[in-house]
Amino acid sequence: MMPFEMTKNDFFFTMAGLLLLLGVVCFLMGLITLASRVLGSDIQRLATQTTKIIQKGISEEIAGLVGNAATLIESLNQLVHTTAGIGVFLMLVGMLLILASYLLVVRIV
Repeated sequence: MMPFEMTKNDFFFTMAGLLLLLGVVCFLMGLITLASRVLGSDIQRLATQTTKIIQKGISEEIAGLVGNAATLIESLNQLVHTTAGIGVFLMLVGMLLILASYLLVVRIV
């Protein structure tokens, strides 16, 4: 006799519970990633400072400064898109795990 016996239904309910927990955690991580990174004030502040540098460089005719600042703005834009993509991906994975948990429970019951 084993100290802890698990029936087939108990095993599936345990799997469904773990999938639900992982799904909720992934969804929340994606939501936090979107809220903190994409809407972060640091990126917006850096973008405004870079814009000021570009304007100063244009008025003083410093071509190298304008080119580097434009590259910085492009990199910031790419960073925001990448972070948004990661956040959306985590949210989709979370929703799929929650759906899998639901389908597993519906199959048992």
